[in-house]
This record gives sequence, C-alpha cells and structure tokens, in this order.
Amino acid sequence: MNQKDSGSDPSHRPKRRRFHESYNFNMKCPTPGCNSLGHLTGKHERHFSISGCPLYHNLSADECKVKAIEREKQEEERSQGQNEENRHATRHQAPTPRQVRYKEKVMEMRKRRDSGLTKDQKEKYMEHRQTHGTTREPLLENITSDYDLELFRKAQARAAEDLEKLRLQGQITEGSNMIKTILFGRYELDTWYHSPYPEEYARLGRLYICEFCLKYMKSQTILRRHMAKCVWKHPPGDEVYRKGAISVFEVDGKKNKIYCQNLCLLAKLFLDHKTLYYDVEPFLFYVMTEADNTGCHLVGYFSKEKNSFLNYNVSCILTMPQYMRQGYGKMLIDFSYLLSKVEEKVGSPERPLSDLGLISYRSYWKEVLLRYMCNFKGKEISIKEISQETAVNPVDIVSTLQSLQMLKYWKGKHLDLIDEWKAKETKRGNNNKTIDPSSLKWTPPKGT
Repeated sequence: MNQKDSGSDPSHRPKRRRFHESYNFNMKCPTPGCNSLGHLTGKHERHFSISGCPLYHNLSADECKVKAIEREKQEEERSQGQNEENRHATRHQAPTPRQVRYKEKVMEMRKRRDSGLTKDQKEKYMEHRQTHGTTREPLLENITSDYDLELFRKAQARAAEDLEKLRLQGQITEGSNMIKTILFGRYELDTWYHSPYPEEYARLGRLYICEFCLKYMKSQTILRRHMAKCVWKHPPGDEVYRKGAISVFEVDGKKNKIYCQNLCLLAKLFLDHKTLYYDVEPFLFYVMTEADNTGCHLVGYFSKEKNSFLNYNVSCILTMPQYMRQGYGKMLIDFSYLLSKVEEKVGSPERPLSDLGLISYRSYWKEVLLRYMCNFKGKEISIKEISQETAVNPVDIVSTLQSLQMLKYWKGKHLDLIDEWKAKETKRGNNNKTIDPSSLKWTPPKGT
C-alpha cells in the first residue's frame, strides 16, 4: 500500500492519544503542598508548572472549573452580540447603544473601587505573605477595580492555556529547567549544557536573545519589539582592534556588569567547565565581532582577570557554534597572547580547559612552536627563549614538545615535522583568519 492509500484509510491512521495520556506523571508542580491536580484554565486534570497551578493563584481546582464555565458563557454572549452588530454595521459607524452601555458600566465599576485596603484586608494580606512568602501569588483584591482584575485573571488563564499547548507539543520543558534552543540573530542554535538563567526563562526550553545587547526574552514577539528599539550595534567598551570586518572590544565587567553577566550566561550554554556567571567585576572581557551592514555580530570572546597572580591570560574562552571550525578560535587565542606580549608577560589559560579548548590550544601551541623553529637562525634553542619570544608558558611549551616527540632528536624527525608544517602553510596560502599586531590599539589597564 502506498503512502497516499495509507493516509486515506482511517484504519491505518495513527490513533491520537487522549489528552491526559500525554502527561508525564513523574513530573510535579513546584508549588509547596500542591498535588498537581487541577489547572488554572479549568480544562485539564493536572498541571506541572506555577502558571497552571490553582493553589499558587489562591484558588481550588473546583473554583477554576467554575470560572472557566463563566468565561465561556461570557465569551459566547459577547460573540453573539458582536455578530448581531456586525450584521447592521456600516463603515465609520458611531458606537452602538450596547457598546455605550458597556463603557459606562466599566467606568462606573472603576469609580466604585475603594482607595485603599481596609484594616481587615491589610491583616489578611500580611498573614498571607507571612504564611506563604513568595510561594503563592499576592492577594490582588482591591488593588484595582473588579473589572480590571477580571481582565487580568482572563489573561492569566489564556497564557496558562497557551503554555500548556506548547508543553504538549514538546516546545517547552516544564520541570527540566533546560534551555534546548536559542534564537540568536539569524541563527537558531541547539544548546549543549545547562545555564543558570532565571527559572521563568529556563523552563520555557527556548530562549530569544538580542545578538547585540544580549538581553534574553521569552518570545519572538518580544524580541521583535526589542530589536525595533535596541540602539546597540556592537558590544560596549573600547574597540581595541580592527582589521577588515573583524573587531575586538574590551569590556570592563565592572562598568558593563549586565552585559558581561548575560555574556557569561550565554557562554555557559556551550561550555562544560564554567562557574563564573554573576561575579564579573574582577574581569575584562575581550569580545570579537564580525561586521556587516547590520552591525557587529558576536563571534566569540575570552575573559581575563584584571589581576591574576598566576599570570593567566585567559579565564574563559568561547567561539560561538556558528563560527566554529573557521579559524576564529585560534584568532582569539592568538589575540590573548598578543596582549601578553604587550604586557611583557608570559601567559597561560586557566585550567581546567574544556575538551574543545584543549584541542584548540594544543593546535595553537604546535603551530607557534613549528613556526618559531622554522624561522630560527641560531644554533641552539632554549625553552626560555621560546617562551620570551612567544609569551607561551614554558610548561605549555614542554607539554607540546612532548606530544610532538621533539624533545629528543631521532633520525631527522624534527626536520620532517617542520617540512610538513611548511608544506601546509604554503598550501593554505594567504589566510585572513590571523591577528595583525599592527592593528592593535591597546595599552595595559592600570593595576594589571
């Protein structure tokens, strides 16, 4: 039977699961004391999030069902009245008598609202907050008119229903607090690791991030509105390097705290060994971008302690996934060593390195050593001289030489490796993925 026949024969169609069968009964609502039964919308038997929790909203499951019936009845009456009016409507028609009466009713309800809480209401409110803290929604009665409060309740129920639909479709991951994908500029990126974004964002499973200011948002609509107003087109701080479309900005964690915190949270989605998220003030961030007519797009970055007792020239380093395997990681490493040379220091990355980081650094150290040996004109080479010339720590030089088996001369093996490297360099030709020291406009910050 072909595909068309299979699709047209009801006996061969996959059976749709009943609504409640889609639930994972191992999940549990995070509200303390809640048994996960009922739903704010009054339409579902269970819930697993605060947004759908009747208890969090100071309601019972039965009350939610009653309110759902009332909302449906009101919606049906409104729809019938609207259809009747549309039947007789003309363009630019004045408000109908029904609309005028409704407006007057709303205005009267808003006028009747008391100006403040009564003594009993204040006591009830304080008792509620002392008992439940932040585990329950604040009591909202008398904060605004009954009409506006009812509008807010309807919006809450509608949002809870939309979230429930997304959860059943697998687009959000309630309970796992794991962001699976991010929308970043023109790229949709799958994440690799957990990052400690606030729970209300992490539980959505998908995050929308401004690629310029790095602000994170819950929906594409919010992102579009933000992008229409966002004035950022490059990272904050000073542009300390530019050659062609590539720029590097020095961003102070103390002066631009929010941006650097957001950068760290973004980086953790793709890094295993990373513990710095919010304490960014002792660090400088060197952010590499690639420019086009829309702005400077984030390529990667590395952070560096302002005062490192162990002379680490990199604390954390990341190339964004969409720019990996294109030479940008090596450019970031090379730039960090260029800064060490200007400081007249010997540098080394902070350990432990991620698996990808170790591979990148080993490749970089190998290339630096082979280039140095290829250009060396003297008779004897010492580890100390190589370190002074390249700013690479002697320990890293020795480990690289050991991995290349070059600490002992054996049947011309040194020459074989150097010749092999020369052949690769010739074949590679002019590579624009290199750092040009003459394009650096930077002086070491005071106190470093």
